[in-house]
Amino acid sequence: MITIFTDGSSRGNPGPGGWGAIVAEADRVRELGGGEAQTTNNRMELRAVIEALKVSDGNIELHTDSEYIVKGITVWVKGWQNNNWKTAAKKPVLNQDLWQELLAASKDKDIRWVVVPGHSGVHANERCDEIATEFADGHEPLLFDGLRHEYYVPLSVSPRAL
Repeated sequence: MITIFTDGSSRGNPGPGGWGAIVAEADRVRELGGGEAQTTNNRMELRAVIEALKVSDGNIELHTDSEYIVKGITVWVKGWQNNNWKTAAKKPVLNQDLWQELLAASKDKDIRWVVVPGHSGVHANERCDEIATEFADGHEPLLFDGLRHEYYVPLSVSPRAL
C-alpha cells in the first residue's frame, strides 16, 4: 500500500501558489513540491494530487484536506464529462485542464480517497502545508527522499482527526 498526503496553498486567490505531497511506500518516503507565480488554491490542491499519483502505482490511500478534490474525482467528474465539461448550471468547469490531468493520472489505479481535516494535527498534512507554503512564498524547501524509517514526520492519521 502506498500512502499519499497532499496539500496546496495560494497567497491571494489568485496569487503565488505552491503544492506539497508526501509519497510513502513500504521502505521509502519522498516529498514533492513546486509552485506557480499566479494560481489559485484549488489549482495547487489538484497539482499536488496529480504529481503524487504520477510517481505512484499499486494500491493507494490518498489523504487530502480538500473536499473539492475528493468530491470532484469521485462524484462530480462523471457528470462534467457527460455534460461536455459544463456544470449543472451550464457554465464551464473550473480547472478542466487539471481535472483531465487527474483523470489520466488516476486511470487504472486502485485509490482510496480520504478527506482529513486541515490544520488539525495530522502531521503529514501539516508537512505538506509547510512545503506548499514555502513554494508559494518563493522559497525552495529541503525535500526528504529516503528510507521510511529515517523519515521524521508521523504518517499515521489519528481516528479522532477523521
